[in-house]
This record gives sequence, structure tokens and C-alpha cells, in this order.
Amino acid sequence: MAIEVRIPTILRTYTGGQKAVEGGGKTLAELFADLDTRHTGIQSRIVDEAAGGELRRFVNVYLNDEDVRFLDGINTKLTDGDNVTILPAVAGGMA
Repeated sequence: MAIEVRIPTILRTYTGGQKAVEGGGKTLAELFADLDTRHTGIQSRIVDEAAGGELRRFVNVYLNDEDVRFLDGINTKLTDGDNVTILPAVAGGMA
């Protein structure tokens, strides 16, 4: 099963500069574990093991343009051909 994962600039050091990589898995949790086998360290930047393996608070993940927090989070089911986008939350502005 091939799933395209779009990687934000801040995580591209783990993918050798690639903007998108392919992975596999039946759920997001399995996908991130699969990605970590080829791009060591990327999973720990997305998943917070101290919080029971949930997505990190300031990382947004979209499945086919839908926020997975409104689906089943890390347990969201995937199908062949899905697109997953990882986006770090951005904060800031003028005080």
C-alpha cells in the first residue's frame, strides 16, 4: 500500500531534503512507524510517546486535506493512494 506523505521543511533533514516520501500502513500510527524505518527519528518528532503515542500537540496532520484530530487521530485508517500532510503549528505575531 503506497501512501504519499508531504514533509514540512523543518522535518526534511530526516528525509534527506525530500519534500514527499512514500510509506505504508493501515493506520497513521503504522505509517509513522514505517517511515521511521527509513527516516530514523522522524516518528519521535510527530508522535509523543510520553502522551500515550498521540500526535504531538503542535503538529497538525491532514489526511486528504482533512484534519485527523477530527477523525480518529493517530488511529485514523488509511487506504492505498491516500495523501498525508504533516504541518507544524505556527504561532507568533506582534505583541
